[in-house]
Amino acid sequence: MLPDTSQELYYRIALTFVKDVGPVTARKLVEHYGSAAAVFNTSLKELKAFTGLGEVRSKAFKDEAVLSRAEEELKYIDKNNVQVLWVSDKNYPHRLKNCTDAPILLYYNGNADVNTAKTIAVIGTRKYTDYGQRVCEQLLEELKESGILIMSGLAAGIDTIAHKAALKNNLPTIGVLGHGMDMMYPAANRNLAKEMQVNGGVLTEYASGTTADRAHFPMRNRIVAGMSDVTVVVESDIKGGALITARIADSYNRDVAAFPGRTYDSKSSGCNELIRTNMASMITCADDLLELMNWKGDTKAKPVQKQLFLNLNPDERTVFDLLNGKDHVHADELLHLSGMTSSMIASTLLMMEMQGLVKALPGKYYRLD
Repeated sequence: MLPDTSQELYYRIALTFVKDVGPVTARKLVEHYGSAAAVFNTSLKELKAFTGLGEVRSKAFKDEAVLSRAEEELKYIDKNNVQVLWVSDKNYPHRLKNCTDAPILLYYNGNADVNTAKTIAVIGTRKYTDYGQRVCEQLLEELKESGILIMSGLAAGIDTIAHKAALKNNLPTIGVLGHGMDMMYPAANRNLAKEMQVNGGVLTEYASGTTADRAHFPMRNRIVAGMSDVTVVVESDIKGGALITARIADSYNRDVAAFPGRTYDSKSSGCNELIRTNMASMITCADDLLELMNWKGDTKAKPVQKQLFLNLNPDERTVFDLLNGKDHVHADELLHLSGMTSSMIASTLLMMEMQGLVKALPGKYYRLD
């Protein structure tokens, strides 16, 4: 028998094992019934009536193997001190939460703040060139005083170089896995992953025992893109996996940047294509990236005396209070916290921007000007 404090976590984990129920449907179910436990304790008749669920998927919630697997996973995370980040929790990555296909649950082992003020994904090909390695290492060295969190996929090649360079320059770095916490692919990165947990961490949506299946890596890529303010493609072939991540980032309305390469070099063809099609901004150094993101100098918003803006209407005052003292806040978060409609928040932000009170930043972020 599980203690009461573990019951909801138990059912949350179980929800991820239900066959053919993805994160979007799972979130709708929990929002509708109020908790993961309530979903599992709902009658089969009620579940079948839930919009679009159907009989086959409804019956999957009554499969004893699902609950048995969840109990095994609960024991694993307790034994290995793995943190579980649930989508509605404050410690869940707020950038990722804004993505419609975000995982409902993440497993995390590390000490880096997943909601740090500035986050960059640094990605690229597994079969890198000397040029790609130099560019990647130089970028991270130039960022060493920034404190920016570096995201990547802990894959061979540019990902590995990025994580190692981040550690070398004392930058926190998180690697997103395409498998469970109990293994490492590639195996050569096992020690690197342990080092990262001292200044960063490793994170995955997959439970222990989940192997490195080919289909998992594009899913992994959406987390890398979703947790980052900007995705930087260092070096990639025209059909490289890094381009998948870049396109996902673009679909999330996040910034994408790429280093250009020689026109006849296949390892740079992907980056050149991203730049040519205006999906990515061209950068050649860290300064270019910081300028792209409006991160040059001290961009942290300074608290402003409210009495200077006595003429603010109630909606503007709400937005002002949400932004005051913050580095930046995403438009979706402002929408959620303000309680306004999407049209109201959009018009309020526009008016405040026209008054010089608010500055719009890349990626739908805002701060006080």
